[in-house]
Amino acid sequence: MNTFKKISLTALGSTLIATSAFAGAMSVTGSAGINFFGEEKADTNNGWSMTDEVTFSGGGEMDNGWNVTVSMQLDSSETATGNMDNRSVAIDMGDSGTLTFYGHGGDGALSAIDDKMPTAYEESWDVVSGASLAVGGPSSNNMFRYSNSTAVDNVTIVASYSPSGDTTEDEGSTDFGITYTGIENLTVGAATGEDKGDSTSNAESTNMYVTYVFDSFTIGAQSASLDSEAANGDRDFTAYGISYAVSEDLSLSYGMSTIDFENTAKEDQEATGISFSYTMGSMKLAGAHNTVDNVAGTSASDNSGYEVDLSFAF
Repeated sequence: MNTFKKISLTALGSTLIATSAFAGAMSVTGSAGINFFGEEKADTNNGWSMTDEVTFSGGGEMDNGWNVTVSMQLDSSETATGNMDNRSVAIDMGDSGTLTFYGHGGDGALSAIDDKMPTAYEESWDVVSGASLAVGGPSSNNMFRYSNSTAVDNVTIVASYSPSGDTTEDEGSTDFGITYTGIENLTVGAATGEDKGDSTSNAESTNMYVTYVFDSFTIGAQSASLDSEAANGDRDFTAYGISYAVSEDLSLSYGMSTIDFENTAKEDQEATGISFSYTMGSMKLAGAHNTVDNVAGTSASDNSGYEVDLSFAF
Protein backbone atom coordinates (compact mmCIF):
# COMPACT_ATOMS: atom_id res chain seq x y z
CA MET A 1 0.00 0.00 0.00
CA ASN A 2 2.79 2.36 0.88
CA THR A 3 4.61 1.47 -2.34
CA PHE A 4 1.50 2.27 -4.37
CA LYS A 5 1.23 5.71 -2.73
CA LYS A 6 4.84 6.51 -3.56
CA ILE A 7 4.42 5.50 -7.20
CA SER A 8 1.22 7.54 -7.55
CA LEU A 9 2.74 10.66 -6.01
CA THR A 10 5.86 10.33 -8.15
CA ALA A 11 3.78 10.00 -11.30
CA LEU A 12 1.65 12.98 -10.32
CA GLY A 13 4.72 15.07 -9.56
CA SER A 14 6.28 14.21 -12.92
CA THR A 15 3.06 15.17 -14.69
CA LEU A 16 2.89 18.55 -12.94
CA ILE A 17 6.52 19.31 -13.71
CA ALA A 18 6.06 18.43 -17.38
CA THR A 19 2.89 20.50 -17.62
CA SER A 20 4.52 23.51 -15.95
CA ALA A 21 7.53 23.37 -18.28
CA PHE A 22 5.25 23.21 -21.33
CA ALA A 23 2.89 25.95 -20.16
CA GLY A 24 5.33 28.78 -19.65
CA ALA A 25 8.66 30.17 -18.57
CA MET A 26 10.03 32.91 -16.33
CA SER A 27 12.87 35.36 -16.83
CA VAL A 28 14.59 37.94 -14.64
CA THR A 29 16.23 41.17 -15.83
CA GLY A 30 17.55 44.14 -13.92
CA SER A 31 19.65 47.26 -13.86
CA ALA A 32 21.58 49.44 -11.45
CA GLY A 33 23.08 52.88 -11.82
CA ILE A 34 24.72 55.95 -10.35
CA ASN A 35 23.05 59.30 -11.02
CA PHE A 36 24.20 62.89 -10.50
CA PHE A 37 21.75 65.79 -10.76
CA GLY A 38 22.03 69.53 -10.23
CA GLU A 39 20.44 72.90 -11.03
CA GLU A 40 21.80 76.41 -11.40
CA LYS A 41 19.30 78.16 -9.11
CA ALA A 42 18.10 75.40 -6.81
CA ASP A 43 19.50 73.47 -3.87
CA THR A 44 19.70 69.81 -4.91
CA ASN A 45 21.42 68.76 -1.67
CA ASN A 46 23.84 65.88 -2.24
CA GLY A 47 22.97 65.44 -5.91
CA TRP A 48 24.16 61.84 -6.00
CA SER A 49 21.73 58.92 -6.00
CA MET A 50 21.56 55.25 -6.90
CA THR A 51 19.01 53.51 -9.08
CA ASP A 52 18.25 49.80 -9.04
CA GLU A 53 15.43 47.58 -10.23
CA VAL A 54 14.70 43.93 -10.92
CA THR A 55 11.90 42.76 -13.22
CA PHE A 56 10.35 39.28 -13.11
CA SER A 57 8.45 38.20 -16.23
CA GLY A 58 6.60 34.97 -16.82
CA GLY A 59 4.07 33.67 -19.28
CA GLY A 60 2.79 30.87 -21.44
CA GLU A 61 0.42 29.82 -24.18
CA MET A 62 -3.22 28.96 -23.49
CA ASP A 63 -5.15 26.15 -25.19
CA ASN A 64 -6.78 28.63 -27.60
CA GLY A 65 -3.38 29.95 -28.77
CA TRP A 66 -3.42 33.16 -26.75
CA ASN A 67 -0.31 34.10 -24.79
CA VAL A 68 -0.41 35.56 -21.28
CA THR A 69 2.54 37.47 -19.81
CA VAL A 70 2.87 38.74 -16.24
CA SER A 71 5.51 41.33 -15.34
CA MET A 72 6.44 42.63 -11.87
CA GLN A 73 9.18 45.11 -11.05
CA LEU A 74 10.99 45.64 -7.75
CA ASP A 75 12.43 49.13 -7.24
CA SER A 76 13.97 50.31 -3.97
CA SER A 77 12.91 53.91 -4.67
CA GLU A 78 9.22 52.95 -4.50
CA THR A 79 9.02 52.99 -0.71
CA ALA A 80 5.41 54.19 -0.75
CA THR A 81 4.30 50.98 -2.43
CA GLY A 82 6.51 48.52 -0.56
CA ASN A 83 9.23 48.55 -3.25
CA MET A 84 6.81 47.16 -5.85
CA ASP A 85 6.84 49.31 -9.00
CA ASN A 86 5.52 48.61 -12.50
CA ARG A 87 3.35 45.50 -12.83
CA SER A 88 1.02 44.23 -15.51
CA VAL A 89 -0.84 41.30 -17.05
CA ALA A 90 -0.90 41.16 -20.87
CA ILE A 91 -3.14 38.90 -22.98
CA ASP A 92 -1.86 38.55 -26.54
CA MET A 93 -4.82 37.45 -28.69
CA GLY A 94 -2.88 37.22 -31.96
CA ASP A 95 -4.57 39.05 -34.83
CA SER A 96 -7.19 40.34 -32.38
CA GLY A 97 -4.61 42.47 -30.58
CA THR A 98 -3.24 42.65 -27.03
CA LEU A 99 -5.15 43.63 -23.90
CA THR A 100 -3.00 44.74 -20.96
CA PHE A 101 -4.08 45.47 -17.40
CA TYR A 102 -1.62 47.68 -15.53
CA GLY A 103 -1.66 47.48 -11.77
CA HIS A 104 0.91 50.27 -11.81
CA GLY A 105 3.07 52.07 -14.35
CA GLY A 106 0.77 51.98 -17.36
CA ASP A 107 0.69 54.48 -20.21
CA GLY A 108 -2.45 55.57 -22.01
CA ALA A 109 -2.54 56.45 -25.71
CA LEU A 110 -1.87 60.13 -24.94
CA SER A 111 0.66 59.79 -22.13
CA ALA A 112 2.70 57.36 -24.23
CA ILE A 113 3.39 60.15 -26.77
CA ASP A 114 3.62 63.16 -24.43
CA ASP A 115 6.94 64.07 -26.10
CA LYS A 116 8.17 61.87 -28.96
CA MET A 117 10.97 64.11 -30.17
CA PRO A 118 14.25 62.28 -30.88
CA THR A 119 16.61 62.54 -27.94
CA ALA A 120 19.67 60.71 -26.72
CA TYR A 121 18.57 60.97 -23.07
CA GLU A 122 15.97 63.48 -21.79
CA GLU A 123 13.32 65.79 -23.25
CA SER A 124 14.07 69.52 -23.58
CA TRP A 125 11.79 70.51 -20.67
CA ASP A 126 13.01 67.80 -18.29
CA VAL A 127 15.77 67.97 -15.64
CA VAL A 128 14.69 71.47 -14.45
CA SER A 129 12.43 71.26 -11.37
CA GLY A 130 8.92 72.64 -11.79
CA ALA A 131 8.98 72.82 -15.59
CA SER A 132 5.61 72.02 -17.14
CA LEU A 133 4.57 69.50 -19.76
CA ALA A 134 1.60 70.86 -21.67
CA VAL A 135 -0.23 67.65 -22.53
CA GLY A 136 0.18 64.40 -20.66
CA GLY A 137 -2.94 62.27 -20.79
CA PRO A 138 -5.11 60.16 -18.49
CA SER A 139 -3.32 57.33 -16.73
CA SER A 140 -3.71 55.67 -13.37
CA ASN A 141 -3.15 52.51 -11.42
CA ASN A 142 -5.41 49.59 -12.38
CA MET A 143 -6.01 50.73 -15.95
CA PHE A 144 -6.66 48.92 -19.24
CA ARG A 145 -4.81 49.33 -22.55
CA TYR A 146 -5.57 47.68 -25.90
CA SER A 147 -3.26 47.69 -28.92
CA ASN A 148 -3.36 46.10 -32.37
CA SER A 149 -0.69 46.33 -35.09
CA THR A 150 -1.94 43.55 -37.36
CA ALA A 151 -5.46 44.63 -38.39
CA VAL A 152 -4.13 47.13 -40.97
CA ASP A 153 -0.66 47.02 -42.54
CA ASN A 154 1.79 49.59 -41.09
CA VAL A 155 -0.84 50.92 -38.67
CA THR A 156 -0.94 50.48 -34.90
CA ILE A 157 -4.04 51.46 -32.97
CA VAL A 158 -4.21 51.98 -29.21
CA ALA A 159 -7.09 52.56 -26.82
CA SER A 160 -6.90 52.94 -23.04
CA TYR A 161 -9.34 53.29 -20.18
CA SER A 162 -8.61 54.57 -16.68
CA PRO A 163 -11.54 53.66 -14.38
CA SER A 164 -13.02 56.16 -11.96
CA GLY A 165 -11.38 56.68 -8.59
CA ASP A 166 -12.79 56.93 -5.10
CA THR A 167 -14.53 60.32 -5.30
CA THR A 168 -17.91 61.24 -6.76
CA GLU A 169 -16.24 63.83 -9.01
CA ASP A 170 -13.90 61.29 -10.56
CA GLU A 171 -15.11 59.57 -13.74
CA GLY A 172 -13.47 57.08 -16.04
CA SER A 173 -11.10 58.52 -18.67
CA THR A 174 -10.53 57.24 -22.21
CA ASP A 175 -8.11 58.00 -25.03
CA PHE A 176 -7.27 56.65 -28.47
CA GLY A 177 -4.16 56.72 -30.64
CA ILE A 178 -2.84 55.69 -34.03
CA THR A 179 0.66 55.32 -35.53
CA TYR A 180 1.49 54.98 -39.23
CA THR A 181 4.83 53.64 -40.54
CA GLY A 182 3.91 52.83 -44.15
CA ILE A 183 6.53 55.16 -45.67
CA GLU A 184 10.15 54.15 -45.23
CA ASN A 185 11.92 56.00 -42.38
CA LEU A 186 8.78 58.05 -41.61
CA THR A 187 6.63 57.70 -38.46
CA VAL A 188 3.42 59.66 -37.93
CA GLY A 189 1.43 59.42 -34.71
CA ALA A 190 -1.62 61.04 -33.15
CA ALA A 191 -3.80 60.59 -30.07
CA THR A 192 -6.85 62.18 -28.54
CA GLY A 193 -8.76 61.68 -25.33
CA GLU A 194 -10.64 63.12 -22.39
CA ASP A 195 -9.36 63.18 -18.84
CA LYS A 196 -12.26 63.15 -16.35
CA GLY A 197 -10.23 62.75 -13.20
CA ASP A 198 -11.83 65.83 -11.64
CA SER A 199 -15.10 67.47 -12.70
CA THR A 200 -13.64 70.93 -12.01
CA SER A 201 -10.83 70.46 -14.52
CA ASN A 202 -11.99 67.90 -17.07
CA ALA A 203 -9.80 68.27 -20.13
CA GLU A 204 -9.77 67.18 -23.76
CA SER A 205 -6.36 66.72 -25.37
CA THR A 206 -4.95 66.09 -28.82
CA ASN A 207 -1.35 65.31 -29.69
CA MET A 208 0.35 64.79 -33.07
CA TYR A 209 3.97 64.13 -34.04
CA VAL A 210 6.14 63.14 -36.97
CA THR A 211 9.71 61.82 -37.08
CA TYR A 212 11.92 61.06 -40.07
CA VAL A 213 15.21 59.17 -40.27
CA PHE A 214 17.80 60.01 -42.93
CA ASP A 215 21.30 58.64 -42.87
CA SER A 216 22.48 58.98 -39.24
CA PHE A 217 20.03 61.76 -38.38
CA THR A 218 16.50 61.66 -36.93
CA ILE A 219 14.38 64.82 -36.97
CA GLY A 220 10.97 65.42 -35.45
CA ALA A 221 8.17 67.92 -34.88
CA GLN A 222 5.23 67.78 -32.48
CA SER A 223 2.10 69.80 -31.69
CA ALA A 224 -0.34 69.25 -28.82
CA SER A 225 -3.20 71.11 -27.17
CA LEU A 226 -5.18 70.78 -23.96
CA ASP A 227 -8.69 72.23 -23.63
CA SER A 228 -9.63 72.38 -19.94
CA GLU A 229 -12.94 73.24 -18.28
CA ALA A 230 -10.97 75.05 -15.59
CA ALA A 231 -10.71 78.82 -16.07
CA ASN A 232 -7.56 79.80 -17.99
CA GLY A 233 -6.53 76.14 -18.07
CA ASP A 234 -5.87 75.71 -21.79
CA ARG A 235 -2.32 75.07 -23.03
CA ASP A 236 -0.62 74.54 -26.38
CA PHE A 237 2.67 72.68 -26.87
CA THR A 238 5.11 72.68 -29.78
CA ALA A 239 8.43 70.85 -29.94
CA TYR A 240 11.24 70.12 -32.37
CA GLY A 241 14.20 67.79 -32.07
CA ILE A 242 17.14 66.29 -33.92
CA SER A 243 19.47 63.45 -32.99
CA TYR A 244 22.67 62.23 -34.61
CA ALA A 245 24.11 58.74 -34.30
CA VAL A 246 27.85 59.41 -34.34
CA SER A 247 28.44 55.66 -34.21
CA GLU A 248 26.62 52.52 -33.12
CA ASP A 249 27.51 53.41 -29.53
CA LEU A 250 27.40 57.23 -29.36
CA SER A 251 24.39 59.50 -29.97
CA LEU A 252 23.89 63.26 -29.59
CA SER A 253 20.68 65.30 -29.68
CA TYR A 254 19.27 68.82 -29.49
CA GLY A 255 15.67 69.73 -28.69
CA MET A 256 13.45 72.73 -28.06
CA SER A 257 9.86 73.20 -26.91
CA THR A 258 7.38 75.95 -26.08
CA ILE A 259 4.23 75.98 -23.95
CA ASP A 260 1.69 78.73 -24.60
CA PHE A 261 -0.66 79.27 -21.64
CA GLU A 262 -4.20 80.61 -21.99
CA ASN A 263 -3.72 82.42 -18.69
CA THR A 264 -2.47 85.87 -19.72
CA ALA A 265 -0.73 86.23 -16.35
CA LYS A 266 1.71 83.53 -17.48
CA GLU A 267 4.55 83.85 -19.94
CA ASP A 268 5.39 81.20 -22.51
CA GLN A 269 7.64 78.49 -21.11
CA GLU A 270 10.57 78.05 -23.51
CA ALA A 271 13.00 75.16 -23.16
CA THR A 272 16.12 73.97 -24.96
CA GLY A 273 18.24 70.95 -24.20
CA ILE A 274 21.19 68.87 -25.35
CA SER A 275 21.67 65.18 -24.55
CA PHE A 276 24.17 62.42 -25.18
CA SER A 277 24.37 58.68 -24.65
CA TYR A 278 27.26 56.24 -24.97
CA THR A 279 26.82 52.47 -24.76
CA MET A 280 29.54 49.91 -24.18
CA GLY A 281 28.21 46.39 -23.78
CA SER A 282 25.84 46.37 -20.80
CA MET A 283 27.04 49.79 -19.60
CA LYS A 284 25.43 53.07 -20.64
CA LEU A 285 26.61 56.60 -19.85
CA ALA A 286 24.08 59.34 -20.64
CA GLY A 287 23.46 62.95 -19.71
CA ALA A 288 21.64 66.17 -20.46
CA HIS A 289 21.88 69.92 -19.92
CA ASN A 290 18.59 71.82 -20.27
CA THR A 291 17.64 75.49 -19.97
CA VAL A 292 14.05 76.60 -19.28
CA ASP A 293 12.85 80.21 -19.40
CA ASN A 294 9.67 81.20 -17.51
CA VAL A 295 9.41 77.88 -15.67
CA ALA A 296 5.74 76.81 -15.51
CA GLY A 297 4.80 80.20 -16.97
CA THR A 298 6.31 82.28 -14.16
CA SER A 299 7.87 85.43 -15.59
CA ALA A 300 11.66 85.69 -15.22
CA SER A 301 11.79 82.33 -13.43
CA ASP A 302 14.65 81.02 -15.53
CA ASN A 303 16.76 78.02 -14.61
CA SER A 304 19.04 75.36 -16.05
CA GLY A 305 19.70 71.82 -14.92
CA TYR A 306 22.03 68.96 -15.69
CA GLU A 307 22.03 65.23 -15.14
CA VAL A 308 24.52 62.42 -15.74
CA ASP A 309 23.58 58.77 -15.39
CA LEU A 310 25.80 55.68 -15.44
CA SER A 311 23.77 52.47 -15.64
CA PHE A 312 24.42 48.74 -15.97
CA ALA A 313 21.94 46.19 -17.32
CA PHE A 314 22.01 42.54 -16.33
